[in-house]
Amino acid sequence: MTPGSQSIVWSQIDSPIGPLTLVASHHGLCHIMFSRKNSPTRGLQMWLNNWFPNPRLERNDHELQPYIIQLEEYFRRERREFDLPIDLYGTPFQKLVWRYLRTIPYGEVRSYKEVAQGIGAPKAVRAVGGANNKNPVSIVIPCHRVIGSNGSLVGYGGGLHIKEYLLTLEGWLKPNERD
Repeated sequence: MTPGSQSIVWSQIDSPIGPLTLVASHHGLCHIMFSRKNSPTRGLQMWLNNWFPNPRLERNDHELQPYIIQLEEYFRRERREFDLPIDLYGTPFQKLVWRYLRTIPYGEVRSYKEVAQGIGAPKAVRAVGGANNKNPVSIVIPCHRVIGSNGSLVGYGGGLHIKEYLLTLEGWLKPNERD
């Protein structure tokens, strides 16, 4: 290991929304990436270089097993909250938004405006959208639970079809599907 480098481990799982790549530091889960290829290390390396000096990346399915189990439980509707350590990398504002997102209950949604109001920055609706877009641990930090103020599904890094799948999995109904 080179001086100043940090060991980062990753694993990949198959899920109902496609392959997911999980990344963890020794402090906790720090990234979930929607994968489209068998070897995600190139995209991972780009993300890591933004936050870690000289990262040493290695696949370690065993070390990430607790995270894999919780995600599998979530997809089977056996888990509503995640309780493993998370190691977040972002700006102070992004981290504020991400903390708020974790308070949105399973199966419920909030608008970007409600999130902005909830963090005490009612005029920061666009900035909330930007923070949502940079959420490094989608699903665990449920940015999929943030929708447009008119009830529309807008913006999701994995694609709107995945956002809709996750909300449906959690039992959320679009306004036109309710009674």
